[in-house]
Amino acid sequence: MIPVFLKQMLEKQYGQEITQKIIEGYRKIRKVTLRVNTLKTTVEKIEEELKKAGIEYEKKSWSNEAIVIKNVREKEIQDLPSYEKGEIYLQSLSSMLPPIILEPEEGTDILDMAAAPGGKTTQIAALVNNKASITACEMNKIRAERLKYNIEKQGAACIYVMLTDSRRIDNFFSFDKILLDAPCSGSGTLGIKNSNLEKIVTPKLIQKSTAVQLALLKKAITILKSEKEMVYSTCSILQEENEAIIQKVLHTTNTEIVPIQGKGMEELPVLPTKIPGTLCVCPNEEYEGFFIAKLRKKDRH
Repeated sequence: MIPVFLKQMLEKQYGQEITQKIIEGYRKIRKVTLRVNTLKTTVEKIEEELKKAGIEYEKKSWSNEAIVIKNVREKEIQDLPSYEKGEIYLQSLSSMLPPIILEPEEGTDILDMAAAPGGKTTQIAALVNNKASITACEMNKIRAERLKYNIEKQGAACIYVMLTDSRRIDNFFSFDKILLDAPCSGSGTLGIKNSNLEKIVTPKLIQKSTAVQLALLKKAITILKSEKEMVYSTCSILQEENEAIIQKVLHTTNTEIVPIQGKGMEELPVLPTKIPGTLCVCPNEEYEGFFIAKLRKKDRH
């Protein structure tokens, strides 16, 4: 059962019909999905390995590296030599979207503000062929170790890990691109079979998350270079953690929304959003619930 207060929040935001669809999405057992790590191998080699192992899969039109597994679970994937070598990485489809939407470029300075365990950070490294300077922040020492492990395993040689709370980054720094995958309530990723949901997702957690999200976003805009772009994302589908946070900075800082476009994006199962050009993915058997907004810092002149 999902917490009563959460169901009420969803109904208020989306109406009963869409809320029902979201709850059905929570009930689904999500398919195993992975990303091919092009720093170490090619998509063709991985497809060959999967076929040899009798593993059925399908591809996504919005990313050549995203693979949906149809007939096995994580265990069988973890037994593959390519998993051991760091040539593939188990990652949810939804979490592959922010780095793609960020459109990182070679030869630039990129910041990942809440990087652990490193799925998106290493994906950015692969998108720029290890030819950018990526700073990955993580304030928790244990999570930072996990981040370093994943970076090393995937051969992402252009990443520097900073053990720090991103809210405290010196304003002296400036970046060409910033990914802020903000800590959140996780309201897009609930497994309805979890009997502890009442204890995990609480009004207090949402309240705490929104304060952190706003502080992080304000910091991101401060250290983003003029005329450059950033991506804000959460695995929440609540407007309190998404559109409401974005609206606050649009009114008080020199930023504008960059409408999210891209190959295959029209395939995504989406929820309505209050800000045109932003994206909210509906949870289903393939995707987790996820919100993404792209922002540009305008030149003050």
